[in-house]
Amino acid sequence: MSATELVQRFSDFPRIRRRRLETLQVNLGYMCNQTCFHCHVNAGPNRREIMELATVKEVLAFLERSGAATLDLTGGAPEMNPHFRYMVGSARDMGVTVIDRCNLTILEQPGYETTADFLRDHDVRIVASLPCYMEDNVDAQRGDGVFEASIRALKKLNALGYGQTDSGLELGLVYNPQGASLPPPQEELEDAYRVHLREQFGIEFSYLLTIANMPINRFAKTLRREGRYNAYMKLLREAHRDVNLEGVMCRSLLSVDWRGNVYDCDFNQMLRMPLGAGGPRTHVRELRAADLEGGDIATADHCYGCTAGQGSSCTGALG
Repeated sequence: MSATELVQRFSDFPRIRRRRLETLQVNLGYMCNQTCFHCHVNAGPNRREIMELATVKEVLAFLERSGAATLDLTGGAPEMNPHFRYMVGSARDMGVTVIDRCNLTILEQPGYETTADFLRDHDVRIVASLPCYMEDNVDAQRGDGVFEASIRALKKLNALGYGQTDSGLELGLVYNPQGASLPPPQEELEDAYRVHLREQFGIEFSYLLTIANMPINRFAKTLRREGRYNAYMKLLREAHRDVNLEGVMCRSLLSVDWRGNVYDCDFNQMLRMPLGAGGPRTHVRELRAADLEGGDIATADHCYGCTAGQGSSCTGALG
């Protein structure tokens, strides 16, 4: 029995099944210009895993035949994949909505200065990481100078129309807690973000998403080193709400890694948990969307991170 199977067997997380596929979330690689302590991907400048063009084309072929309405691009910094623009353009030509999970600072890195214009020209929805509206907190979590660079990027996006009323260009922000705690109520925090960013910097945005830190990879290692891993898992488990099971993203989302292998969600991808409740790893070229609906979803104790409190997913709080 594999380590993954052992993890699943001894978890008491409730059984859940898939609905119709709506979103294809694609990790274009683990390379990133930042190294964030809460990153469940372990992304950073020294990572070299990047989706190749042949795999990009296989993903696009599945996207077309699946009928999924949304392509959600993540990483690392997805923009650092040399085929990022090809993938975005191809998906938009299909009429698919494209989301770019952007860390903001990439927009002013050498070689990426025209990325914001490209995103605007292709009507790409931006979901941008800004784990707090206070400089000290952001820099502590993501590195010195990240907050100032993020503010400059947000101002640039606002100037292009992103986040502005009636522009049609969506700019979402993402909040992550500083450590081993659950996010506060999303609506209240969004109000605080909006007031502070508008008054201090003249920045506008469309909405805020609150996402819990998942006990995986870099964040899990930090918790274990500080002796807080068990306490955090206890917190997640005790805050579980059955009502959140209806809205978890894995019911309608499929995750694809940089090699083209598919998983129930991005978190399962990082844990190498195969699609469904077991079985061999599946490649996107072998998959039919019709085979997914009604299937079991691979779960383990980390899934409590999505159902604790107000709930957490790539689309923010669940309720």
